[in-house]
Amino acid sequence: MNLNLNESLKQSAARFPSRIAYTFLNQNITYAELDHMVDCAAFGLSAAGIRKGDKVALLLGNCPEFVVAYYGILRAGAAVVPINPAYTAGEISYILLNSQAKAVIAHSSLESTLSSLRAQLEQLKVAIYTDSIKSEWTWERLLQKADGIFEDIHLHEEDLAVILYTSGTTGKPKGAMLSHRNLASNAASLSRLTEMTEEDRIIAVLPMFHVFCMTICIIMPIACGATIVIVPKFSPAEVINTIRKEKATLFAGVPTMFSFMFQLPGATAEDVSSIRACFSGGASIPVELLHRFEEKYNVHILEGFGLSETAPVTAFNPLRGIRKPGSVGVDIPEVKNKVVDLNGREVPRGEIGELIVQGPNVMMGYLGMPEATASALKNGWFYTGDLARMDEEGYIYIVDRKKDMILVGGYNVYPREVEEVLYQHPAIVEVAVIGVPDKEYGEIVKAFVVSNDACITKDDLLHFCQDKLTKYKLPKQVEFLNELPKNSTGKILRRALRVEEVEVN
Repeated sequence: MNLNLNESLKQSAARFPSRIAYTFLNQNITYAELDHMVDCAAFGLSAAGIRKGDKVALLLGNCPEFVVAYYGILRAGAAVVPINPAYTAGEISYILLNSQAKAVIAHSSLESTLSSLRAQLEQLKVAIYTDSIKSEWTWERLLQKADGIFEDIHLHEEDLAVILYTSGTTGKPKGAMLSHRNLASNAASLSRLTEMTEEDRIIAVLPMFHVFCMTICIIMPIACGATIVIVPKFSPAEVINTIRKEKATLFAGVPTMFSFMFQLPGATAEDVSSIRACFSGGASIPVELLHRFEEKYNVHILEGFGLSETAPVTAFNPLRGIRKPGSVGVDIPEVKNKVVDLNGREVPRGEIGELIVQGPNVMMGYLGMPEATASALKNGWFYTGDLARMDEEGYIYIVDRKKDMILVGGYNVYPREVEEVLYQHPAIVEVAVIGVPDKEYGEIVKAFVVSNDACITKDDLLHFCQDKLTKYKLPKQVEFLNELPKNSTGKILRRALRVEEVEVN
């Protein structure tokens, strides 16, 4: 695979011109057609004044325009800045200003929001809207600027391709700068591991602005000549129906998606019989859920681990060979993971430490944040901030985020360990565990629970956990909720629960 994302699309268009690149709402677009539309988008951006090294923001949901614009921006020599279209005006403004984006491609529903921000964003020269007929720059007008074949701008594999803004759990979001090599090498490693070919059809229902979908469901299939089945937003019934109708072969999701699909009444293994593997990431999937899902649908879930800063995958359970539920797998090709102590020394196998990563997928750094970059990148290793252990065979088990660890009377409690036990209770649909302040112990364990049984009580859950957890790990508080707060990818937000806890107290 070429380590230049623009070239990888061109090569697939040359090798598989008549194969379907993507399908969306009964519309099939071939690789030859996609390559031509990308040329048109690059022409349009060039006509709008976009030059090599400029940044162009994408404020789009899951749609064909995202794919075309993404590669059009790269072909024009610019860098893509994907932004969650559900963000507030303040969040959007911060990213546009921090990235110094010169153009933005957005859905027309965001026109009033972006118009109100233009005065404070002097560097933003062009706003292009899809599904709009009144804007100065519409998506259709952009594509009409084409004149022949777009003359390639020379791109190097170390050139900046994408800036991904982290969720900002410890302050303002940081822009992780990813090169063509970072993203293309990760897609290449994963295509080898998943044995992806041009015959595959992958469901793209994860948000396209998120790195998980970007690498697994866009960059990897396009480099292999496979088909992307675009699903606008997640609905368990819609996903199952799409898999059946489109005869999809691969599905990538986050644990909450697998949970909702498992709970879908009437769905059977026959509905997903075309799927040869499912991929889970974004958060640790509870082992109990993994077993229940696999038993119901007769398909393997391969769990992996990754971060925005590593483009994203660093570890993965192998398609063939030993798969260990509860583990995020082993090093992917070209990438090395290590578990270290506070001094950066590797700890013995089985001991808990911080997971650090080295490889061609590790980011260039944080945009305009030299101190944050120096703190995260040390001697060629990226420090993830995740606590993990590695077994004798190199399989990695994520214990928790360093900042999520609970200290009860001097003892370490890892939320995931408590959550895994609670998930074994048949009435538990979702659970999140945090530490809350306590005068006597410093912190105590609190569980937020979503249940399918209105009669279940705190005492029922404590009794269930008593012989499975040491006393200090038992939840001292249990709060029942209708649903848990989640981000745009479906990842449970513990920090939102902490904020609610502080506000209540």
